[in-house]
Amino acid sequence: MLPPMIETERLTLRPLRAADAGPISLYAGDIRVAGSVARIPHPYPPGAAEAYIARALRADGDEMIWAMDATCSDGADMLGFVALRKDGSVGYWVGPPFWNLGYAREALAGVVGYALDNGYARLTGEVFQTNERSAQVLIACGFRYTGEGSTFALVQNAVVPTWTYELLAGQE
Repeated sequence: MLPPMIETERLTLRPLRAADAGPISLYAGDIRVAGSVARIPHPYPPGAAEAYIARALRADGDEMIWAMDATCSDGADMLGFVALRKDGSVGYWVGPPFWNLGYAREALAGVVGYALDNGYARLTGEVFQTNERSAQVLIACGFRYTGEGSTFALVQNAVVPTWTYELLAGQE
């Protein structure tokens, strides 16, 4: 599913493009990013970013993936990304140079608004229990803690404990 453009205060959330492969490889190749996201391998293999972009641009995919582009506020054109899957689950990561600047919260809030405006009744998020910052992003966007779970993490090559969150339409 190709995502529509979403404008926030400092970001344009836009579809991925071929030029994003370099920043994606750089940031996803950083163990600090890969180690906090279940589906990123480390080391990040050559060609993985290009394959990810191609998958993201398929109209028949099961998720919408937006690049966080800050050029509208004189920032970088690829800070990270945020995704919304058909099942209502969300995911995001931000490159380390842009951590602690509120970009993940701003981008996720934009996608939450889009999702609720487009008929999603329930959104969910899951974060590693070692990633309190990501949990705080969900909470700041109106998600509520629902419990613990687990997921397989590529970097750890193991099942890791997670916290789960949800946001129901009308509770935000």
